[in-house]
Amino acid sequence: MESSNDILVYWDTSAILSVLFADSHSVEAKRWAEMTGYHLLSSFAYTETCAVVSRLKRERILGDTLVQATYERIEEGPWRRLTVHPRWEEMRELSLRWPLRGADLFHLATAKSVQEELPGLVLLTFDARLGEAAEGEGLLMTG
Repeated sequence: MESSNDILVYWDTSAILSVLFADSHSVEAKRWAEMTGYHLLSSFAYTETCAVVSRLKRERILGDTLVQATYERIEEGPWRRLTVHPRWEEMRELSLRWPLRGADLFHLATAKSVQEELPGLVLLTFDARLGEAAEGEGLLMTG
């Protein structure tokens, strides 16, 4: 990282969606997005985000123009693409410690795996259970 003030953030899907769509966490998510540093968007978080956007389109909540604008916002956002998979052992061990849904377990295990190489990593989530687990695993979650 460029300076000690730079952040290193793994964004889960809830945090990404709060930047893209107005909700009770949007102000906080946008504050994080404006911070200098490295914002990591995993292929899994991107997949989940695409699924939500497509569902909103199918349900006619978003029209074609807003769908296109949403994808452009993802591309223009602060995120750097990260194609990484958690270690199998990490997923198993974390599943025994934390009562998480599969997607949240995958995010936690991915962040823990990345944290081994990048110790300053923070997991940003607005999901209460995932946040508790991230904090318990030393990912210094805030959000």
